[in-house]
Amino acid sequence: MKYLLDELLPRILPPDVTFQTIPHHGKRDLERSIPRKLRGWKEPGDIRFVILHDQDTKDCVSLKQELLQLCAVTDRPCLVRIACQEMEAWYFGDIDALCAAYDRPKLREVIGKKKFRVPDAIPDPKEELYRLIPEHQQISGAKRVAPHMDIERNTSASFQQFVRGVRRLACQ
Repeated sequence: MKYLLDELLPRILPPDVTFQTIPHHGKRDLERSIPRKLRGWKEPGDIRFVILHDQDTKDCVSLKQELLQLCAVTDRPCLVRIACQEMEAWYFGDIDALCAAYDRPKLREVIGKKKFRVPDAIPDPKEELYRLIPEHQQISGAKRVAPHMDIERNTSASFQQFVRGVRRLACQ
C-alpha cells in the first residue's frame, strides 16, 4: 500500500502539501500503533492523519468505527478510509493501468465480465490479480501499476472515496 500511495498522493494532494507514508506489518500492527503514533507525534504544525485499511471480510461501517475510536486519542484531524475488499480492487478500477503496466491489452476484455464491473465487489481481488497476471507481486506490482493509474478515471468507489477524503482533509 505504501508504494501505491507514494506514487498516487502527489497527484491527489495540492503541490504545497507534503506527506509521509508509514508502512505497517499487517493490520494488527497498524491497529496497535494508531493510538501510540497519534499520541506520540511531536511535530508541531498543521498535521493531519490518513488511515487506510483493507476491508477483507469485515463490515466496512464497524471497521471504520473501530479505527475512528483508536483515533480518538488526539484532537488532530484523522481520516479513515477502507479499501473494499482489498487495495487490489483499485487496480481493477483502472483496467487501463493494469494493461499498460503489464503490457497486456487483452486484459480489457476482463472489464466486460460481470464479476469485474464493480471493482469493490470482487470477492478476492488479490487472487483474481494473481490468476490473470501470475507474475504480479504486491510491492513490485504497486510500483508498476501506480504510475499508470488515472485518479479521475478509476471506477472503484472506495478509491474515489479515498481521493475525495484526502483532498478535503488537505484543504481544511
